[in-house]
Amino acid sequence: MHRYAYTFLKSNEAAGDAVQSVFLKIWEKRALLVEEQGVRAYLYTAIQHHCLNIMRRQKIMEKYQSQLQHPSESGNKLISKENYDRILHAIDQLPEQCKIVFLKSRFEKKSYQEISRELNISVKTVEVHMGKALRILRGKLSGILFLYMLIINFTLNSN
Repeated sequence: MHRYAYTFLKSNEAAGDAVQSVFLKIWEKRALLVEEQGVRAYLYTAIQHHCLNIMRRQKIMEKYQSQLQHPSESGNKLISKENYDRILHAIDQLPEQCKIVFLKSRFEKKSYQEISRELNISVKTVEVHMGKALRILRGKLSGILFLYMLIINFTLNSN
């Protein structure tokens, strides 16, 4: 199973974490599993889906980190590198699902409906994650930094 996860993630540590995470999820939901199912096929499919989710999240984060590290010229005039780093760190510290929803909404300009379809969650859940993300970011980036973040969002999307 580890080797299978490694074919996706290309990292021993990440592959081990992925396999462990899948086994933990299966253990937590063991009461819901049907014994007649092919366990081996189920495990490989679960690992594949988990690895693909990890890769998708990494790709999204790399995209946004790149955008924040290489802001537009107008963004450079308004916000210092130190503040960019603080904003990037604050976004990175969001809970995983909140971070994904926030990035899709604010950076990809997707509607809550589009996000809910893409992530297979309800629109209400998207709203809850966005509210939570914004509350956390306001707390971490209080005052002027929250305004900076809005400026970054505007400058990144106007290019």
